[in-house]
Amino acid sequence: MAEQLFIFTVVGVFGSLLCLFLCMYALFTFKSAPGGRYYIFATLMCAIFSFSYVLELNSTTLDAMKLWLKVEYLALPFIPVFILLMCVEYVGRKLPPILLFFLYFIPQLTIFFHFTNDLHHYYYTSVTVSTDGPFPLLVLEGGLWFYVHSIFLYVCIAASLCILLIHMKKVRFRFKMQIFLMIIGLVIPVIGSIFYLTGTSPYGIDTGPISMSVAFLFHGAAILSLQMFNVVPIARETVFENMQEGVIVINQHYRIIDYNQAMKQIIPSLGNHVLGRSIAEVLQHQLELKTIIMSDKDSDYHSVQTGTTHHYHIRFTPVYRNHKSFVGRVISFIDVTERVKLEEQLTILASMDGLTQILNRTFFMKEAEQTITTLKEQEGTVSFIMFDIDHFKMVNDTYGHEAGDKVLVEVIHAAKTCLRDTDIIGRYGGEEFIICLPNTSVLDASLIANDIRSQVYEATITINNDAIRVTSSFGITTESFSFDQPPLLLTTLIQQADKALYEAKHHGRNCIQLYSSEPVQEEFIVNER
Repeated sequence: MAEQLFIFTVVGVFGSLLCLFLCMYALFTFKSAPGGRYYIFATLMCAIFSFSYVLELNSTTLDAMKLWLKVEYLALPFIPVFILLMCVEYVGRKLPPILLFFLYFIPQLTIFFHFTNDLHHYYYTSVTVSTDGPFPLLVLEGGLWFYVHSIFLYVCIAASLCILLIHMKKVRFRFKMQIFLMIIGLVIPVIGSIFYLTGTSPYGIDTGPISMSVAFLFHGAAILSLQMFNVVPIARETVFENMQEGVIVINQHYRIIDYNQAMKQIIPSLGNHVLGRSIAEVLQHQLELKTIIMSDKDSDYHSVQTGTTHHYHIRFTPVYRNHKSFVGRVISFIDVTERVKLEEQLTILASMDGLTQILNRTFFMKEAEQTITTLKEQEGTVSFIMFDIDHFKMVNDTYGHEAGDKVLVEVIHAAKTCLRDTDIIGRYGGEEFIICLPNTSVLDASLIANDIRSQVYEATITINNDAIRVTSSFGITTESFSFDQPPLLLTTLIQQADKALYEAKHHGRNCIQLYSSEPVQEEFIVNER
């Protein structure tokens, strides 16, 4: 055996064994990873192709060389297909079924034309043995389908390279290194085959399979050191980029390192130009969010996006290098909008009187207390109206409690038509109701009360085909707040309104009575209706 043949044999065997090792390693470690299964097929085909070519080189007869050439072509046509599909799946894409059919059909035609070449010579126009070199070498003259297959092979490899180069722009440095090594692994065999096709390879040897041993060294480095298929860019896209939660990563100096697409809804100014910039600078127009992030404390935050309010719980997770050195933070924005809306709905349900759909006594007192607190600071005025339905027990006794409920609903409906958006109405108990009127004088409160009294009086309520009317009585109290005198308590104001209501009942009902601390009280008694 010539020394040159020995060198090519050793290199070829090494390449085929390396491919076989990587195939087995992939089978047992990352066959389910994106692109992993096609990598297994590609390395297996490469191992078969390289080893068969070594046996072809070491054959001394034409028949033996042609035999191993056929074995090579059981594997070679599918290698570019598996490489392309590996790259497509690696970046998280899918090909349409018609294209998949085309990719598998062309290699099968290649195998058919190759194995039947003696009948038509479409693949090789001639197959001879050259003995001009240091060892016998098969000389092949390509036919029509040989060039079709060659074009198909280079198109697949070119498509694979384009897919990787496009995706390389979207990923971070670690993933760029993975893709870079994959690209080198694809380019080296192509360069080797170009030397062979142009007749510039040593002794006319097909350097394509020989160069695979070098190419798969790069694949091996990517797999073993960078975990090419265990930690792939697609993992970042499917887990990080497609997370519904917004996530932004900052370093220990509060500079933006990374973020996912969901964060753009929360911080619209995010873009590639902000990477490396201070988060405080990027949030200069979102001061509330800036304050929260600079505080490093878990907080609640809301923002308005396209007219809709979104609520978030912001969570900070420190990041350490080797569990010791603090290097930054992962800030997660957990969308709690639905939870907040549910809580608001539950609060509303808890605050409402189930029958009349106005505030119950507890929540009326809470709302009124907050209103008074605000008016104290503004030195404003507040009025309270306490009213109830005259002879309501008679309605219940005559028509039943269901009819009484209907009367309550109709009375509140009439009252609501007379109130302003700032007014607060609640059910104080039974058929008794109370209204808080912020920034309302005693005269305006009297006019509002009289409007309600008139609406109630004029409302016709049908109960069991009987049309009935009810009347109502009103007590009013008013308080003006000033800094130079202590304000009255809410409970005191309600007691005053209740006392005025009692006086209205005493004066014949269906009337309005103003509270006065004097024995003789000013009154508005309405008897004309």
